[in-house]
Amino acid sequence: MTNRRLSNSTLQALPALAAIPGYDRDQIVPGIVHLGVGAFHRAHQAAYVDDCLAAGETDWGIVGVSLRSADTRDALAPQDGLYTLAVRSSDSESLRVVGSILSMLVAPEDSGAVLAALTDPRTSIVTLTITEKAYLRAAGGGLDTAHPDIVHDLANPQMPRTAHGFLTESLARRRAAGIRPFTVLCCDNLPANGATLHRLLVEFAALRGTRLATSGDARLATSGDADLARHIADEVAFPSSMVDRIVPATTDADRTRISGQLGVEDAWPVMTEPFCQWVVEDDFPAGRPAWEKFGVTMVGDVGPFEDMKLRLLNGSHSAIAYLGLLSGYETVDRAFADPAIRQFVDGLWAEAIPTLPQDAGLDTTDYTAQLAKRYSNTALAHRTAQIANDGSQKLPQRIVASATERLSAGAPPAHLMLVVAAWIAACEARGKSLPENHFTDPLDLALAALGTRQLSAGEAVAAVFDLAGFAKGGAERLTLIDLAAAHLERLRQGGVAFALAALGIRSE
Repeated sequence: MTNRRLSNSTLQALPALAAIPGYDRDQIVPGIVHLGVGAFHRAHQAAYVDDCLAAGETDWGIVGVSLRSADTRDALAPQDGLYTLAVRSSDSESLRVVGSILSMLVAPEDSGAVLAALTDPRTSIVTLTITEKAYLRAAGGGLDTAHPDIVHDLANPQMPRTAHGFLTESLARRRAAGIRPFTVLCCDNLPANGATLHRLLVEFAALRGTRLATSGDARLATSGDADLARHIADEVAFPSSMVDRIVPATTDADRTRISGQLGVEDAWPVMTEPFCQWVVEDDFPAGRPAWEKFGVTMVGDVGPFEDMKLRLLNGSHSAIAYLGLLSGYETVDRAFADPAIRQFVDGLWAEAIPTLPQDAGLDTTDYTAQLAKRYSNTALAHRTAQIANDGSQKLPQRIVASATERLSAGAPPAHLMLVVAAWIAACEARGKSLPENHFTDPLDLALAALGTRQLSAGEAVAAVFDLAGFAKGGAERLTLIDLAAAHLERLRQGGVAFALAALGIRSE
């Protein structure tokens, strides 16, 4: 294969099987800064923006920012930001080169360049996909003020490390320069994600204002003032959004296959499924692309759509991941093909659906039918270990919220609580039946310490609930612990088949 890279200079020579950007990239102006340029962003928001650019909306190019690693920048910079999006079903694949990412920055290398991009008057929207754990929330849902990066950013506002620090400092600079604030659009799986980020940022700005007011450090005081929290609270828009597309990790085999089809090397193509959904609250004072022309649903309230996705898709995804890992399945399609796991997912949906708003026009029958089709897609090879990451951050909104509401309504959440137990069992299995670092969690050190204490199932579940803050302060907490403990005991004794049999589910 040729040693040439995918780039602006090789774009026109690509074979006809690959669609290429239908616009002059030299004429595109950056209008969006995206924090967290991972595979999901490149399969989702960047593709929607690419459609808008092709339609002539040239003011919405993306400046991508990596808050941690330089890997994406190092892969895409030699390619002028171009990459291949491979849309795969069980029997077909289409290739599309996406050109909406104009440049890439790496925050730890040059925080000043990131702040300059955020402060640029042309920047009207800042989008985020930084994963749930990067919002640095404490167990109670507020800001984790003891986190080292939060402590650093409060002390060093002009050299931030966190999304909170970058957003707050750039908003302070824009305000001082008389530049209209950008709109902050969270695209992560957080409950009421826009409102959640808004609350966290106001809290961060208030702490920063207090520090500036009391520090007596004129150097620090130049970057903000005590009124910044009020400015962010009252004058910066934080619409919520719901995103949905399955994006498995790219493998070396994917890179080789895609590069072979293109005739040039693509260092980081992205694999995804045909299905794609984006629901966005329409609150963009500084303007936005006409996303609705390309399938984005613009609404007044994203809450019902978000709940449906979190509880039916994300909840079942976690269930398939943990039960699949414990059953020896490496990918979602293989786990979902197990009749017992498939039956369990139906039972999980039956428990979760009644917790959704009944007057919001949600078509849960069609939605779950689409999910079943997506989970059966054999081309994606979506690894169960990838989905299993960060369970302590994901399960509260995916599973525990549904279980709490169901229990308070007088209905048992038996399937829901098995997911929590399966997560704990999968954590316990690492270094035993599963590889030591097969998946990770922010609470891994504390979870590992629990594993050395030889706790009973009940003691282990109660300790994990305390660590993760599950159902904290809720009247249903003890009942949920008892249900999960019974499941965990069965998983320890006889594995997944034994636990499922207690729910009346038997392997065929």
